[in-house]
Amino acid sequence: MRKLWCKAHAQGLGCGLLAYRKRGYRRGGGKKRGGRGTDEVPRVRMPREGEILGIVIALVGGSRMKVACKDGKERMCRIPGKLRNRVWVRDGDVVLVKPWEIEGEKKGDIIWRYYPLQAKILKEKGYI
Repeated sequence: MRKLWCKAHAQGLGCGLLAYRKRGYRRGGGKKRGGRGTDEVPRVRMPREGEILGIVIALVGGSRMKVACKDGKERMCRIPGKLRNRVWVRDGDVVLVKPWEIEGEKKGDIIWRYYPLQAKILKEKGYI
């Protein structure tokens, strides 16, 4: 005899659990993810207008760091408050910098940090 999950199934009513499982959800919570064997290329955020790629060369302190930007300038950049606790930036990381309107030649904000695989893709495409 088949084991039934709930009283509703025992009465032949159905409780929606089968439909829930057919959609790919597990009892413990989340949806099933693809396996490690997928050969998909990850999406990479490209620089938009007014944004510059750069590499962190020194951590100064107080969420500030020196960044060597693609345009050949070295900027003192900070991490804005909304990213400060979410993004951890270290030396050598590839980042996206938005120069300030005032003193934009020397200062800017870090608005994105690329993961190593994303940085590799950017290098292959010739952005870095």
